[in-house]
Amino acid sequence: MAKPIITEPASAKSIADSFVEFFNEFVHQLPGIGLGLLIIILGVLIASVIGRFALKRISKKTQDPLMSRFLSRAIKITLILIAIMLALKAAGLGSIATGVLTAAGAGAVVLGFAFKDIGENFIAGVILAFNRPYDVNDTVEIGENFGKVKALEFRYTKLKTFDGKDVYIPNSDVLTKPVTNYTEDGFYRWEFIVGIAYENNISEAKIAILNTLRVEPDVISDEEHENFVIEDELATSTVNLKVYFWVDTKDFRKSALITKGNVIRNVKEALEKGGFSMPADIQEIKLYGNEKDFPVRFAKEEKE
Repeated sequence: MAKPIITEPASAKSIADSFVEFFNEFVHQLPGIGLGLLIIILGVLIASVIGRFALKRISKKTQDPLMSRFLSRAIKITLILIAIMLALKAAGLGSIATGVLTAAGAGAVVLGFAFKDIGENFIAGVILAFNRPYDVNDTVEIGENFGKVKALEFRYTKLKTFDGKDVYIPNSDVLTKPVTNYTEDGFYRWEFIVGIAYENNISEAKIAILNTLRVEPDVISDEEHENFVIEDELATSTVNLKVYFWVDTKDFRKSALITKGNVIRNVKEALEKGGFSMPADIQEIKLYGNEKDFPVRFAKEEKE
């Protein structure tokens, strides 16, 4: 009597065959996958080494830490991306690499709209890396932000304000807003007003102030940076003189503020020593004759 033939369900057989086929294909691809991983690891290491080397070389050539850091990071990221593409090719996943590049090209359009601000800041960062109005540790004013430049990243510029705040300004704003650099030239002109009495000699007061500026060690005076005093206003109680003088801004802002304070104090003491009066505002009271009683009392000085 013939034995019955037992057959496996088609679905179970196909699943087993698919698993075996996948396993065999995976084993076959293992050398390529290992080579791909090795390429990625070596690529990251080589990119890091080349990035550091580029940082040193560019820094030595340009003496520009912002551009050096920016370009070295861009070189490192580019090399890592190239290593990933080569690793996919070596692993036999060239179609994936092609698909990634194709998707990146198509997705760039979509992402360009979705991440418009990020793209603008990145492009602005590239422009600022080559042509910008400041360097690291320059004292700048960008819009309403005032402080020292600490870093230029791909998307933002970092400022450290003088009251200790860390401000991250988008690079696109740096390009579109006015930037005032207090350090690039290295000099800044302070000014203040001092009032003398009407009976004082104006020319002699100006000479006394200029002599004070000449002996102040932190006040700059040369052909390009001239210190001077001018008559500014005939005020209610005083003749106001405006004093202009130059200071070094390499250590702006503390040093410049201290120098200004020293100058104001020394000018006051020099004017007092020279016999010049600096009266406070005088209040004038007018009587038109309709007042019947206007009591006035004078305080007597105490006897010693």
